[in-house]
Amino acid sequence: MTPCHGQAVAERLQEERSWGNNPGIRRWAQDVAKATTTPLDEIPVARRLTPSIRQQQQPGLLTLLILLASAMVVGMVIFLRSTQHMPTTGLDPLTELMPPPEADGRLLGHFSYPIAHETDLVEVVPGHRLHGDAAAAFLAMQRDAAEDGVQLRLLSAFRDQETQHNLFFSVMVERGQRPVERAKVSAPPSYSEHHTGYALDLGDARRPELDLEAAFDQSAAFTWLQQHAARYHFRLSFPANNRQGLAYEPWHWRWEGSSHALELFEQAHRLNAAI
Repeated sequence: MTPCHGQAVAERLQEERSWGNNPGIRRWAQDVAKATTTPLDEIPVARRLTPSIRQQQQPGLLTLLILLASAMVVGMVIFLRSTQHMPTTGLDPLTELMPPPEADGRLLGHFSYPIAHETDLVEVVPGHRLHGDAAAAFLAMQRDAAEDGVQLRLLSAFRDQETQHNLFFSVMVERGQRPVERAKVSAPPSYSEHHTGYALDLGDARRPELDLEAAFDQSAAFTWLQQHAARYHFRLSFPANNRQGLAYEPWHWRWEGSSHALELFEQAHRLNAAI
């Protein structure tokens, strides 16, 4: 090494040491270091954190919950649709006591009848409705009977299925009867002539104690009906010793003045024609 060169090196080292003692130079060096290296603390949190296993599973769990909820909704829809066609007899333990219908369609002696359409029914007196044709015939018969001094009173007319159900089963349970016993004096639901709107129960306004009793046949009203009811197309439904095997009901009459009514009661009429 030559003396000149040694002197140059010594001067350079002295200069670098002087930089280190200079505060401005030192701050400049620190800024350069920051620009070239990024400490971990200055990396944004969203970039710095590694997703945990639980966070990575959240989308899968959400999808599972959606699928489960969808399956439950579909299952409920299928269940509701199936119950719309479920037989109502299976929901009422009392109806399960009933025997199957006979070969001719009768149940415990009673024929099956459809429910009258609401639009065909008219109110005759408050709380009692009849098919419009039967109502007109009854009012004419009642008016003519009054002219003869007989006061016919309407006791019962159209009954819907719910009313007949309560009338049959509730009384049966109250009296501790079996279905075959109850059916002697009352029709099971869907088997009542009252469903048609053509049948009615009559009483004598002057002898209310005879209402719905076999002794009604001793009243002036029954005597008049026997003589004149056929003129208005009314027929006694359950005469004594009827072939349906039902109790004698002198108060129960049905109207057969139209082709529709005749068709509904044709089976009962044919069975009891010989009486």
